[in-house]
Amino acid sequence: MKATFITLTGIASIALVSCDNPADKTTSAKTGEAQAVPVGDVTGQKWVFSEDSSISFIGSKVTGSHEGGFKEFNGFFHVNGDQLAESGHQVVITMDSTWSDAEKLTGHLKSADFFDVEKYPQTTFVATGVRKSEASEKGTHQLSGNLKLHGVEKSIEFPVTVEKSEEQIHLTAEFDINRFDFDIKYPGKQDDLIREEVVIKFDLKAKPEVN
Repeated sequence: MKATFITLTGIASIALVSCDNPADKTTSAKTGEAQAVPVGDVTGQKWVFSEDSSISFIGSKVTGSHEGGFKEFNGFFHVNGDQLAESGHQVVITMDSTWSDAEKLTGHLKSADFFDVEKYPQTTFVATGVRKSEASEKGTHQLSGNLKLHGVEKSIEFPVTVEKSEEQIHLTAEFDINRFDFDIKYPGKQDDLIREEVVIKFDLKAKPEVN
C-alpha cells in the first residue's frame, strides 16, 4: 500500500509540473503516403532563398520545451506573376547543422536516437501542390509536398502565409508533425517523456535568381 501511495503521488506531482504542449497552439500537418511529384516543365521564375531565412523547431517533454533549428539549408520557389506556381518549390536541409538552446541536447539530436545525421545527412521537402486557403483554414495558402526525414518519406500539407513584393517573396508557416511518423521514437526518461509532436517554423525569404 505504501509503495502504491508513493507511485500515485509521484504521478500526480509530474502532472502538476508538466508544461503545456506547444503543438496545442498550431495546426497539425495532414500526413499521408508520399505523392508523385509533377513532371514536365515548371512554369514561372525561380526565386532562391536569401540568407535571412530561417527554419526552426520546438520539441517538448513533461517538464519543459526546447527550441532549435538548422543553420544550413537552401531552396527555391517558382513564381508566376504575384502567385506561387503550382509546383517547383524545394527545401534541402543539412542535418549536421542542427542547433538547439542546449549544447548537450544538440549533440543528442544529431545522434542515432533522433536525426542520425551520419546516416541521414539531408532532409528534403519537395512541393507537390499549392492551393488558396478556404475561409475555415489558416494562412493564405495550403502547401503540400513530400517530406523526407530520417529516411522516411511522407506527404504533408500545412498552412502557409505568402507575401509578395517586386523584390521579395516571403513565406511563413507554423505547424506540427508527429515525429513517430518518421521513425524518430526515442521516448526520453520514464519520468520526463518526450512528446510525439514537434512544432516546425518556416520563415523563408526569396529573391529572383540571378543567372
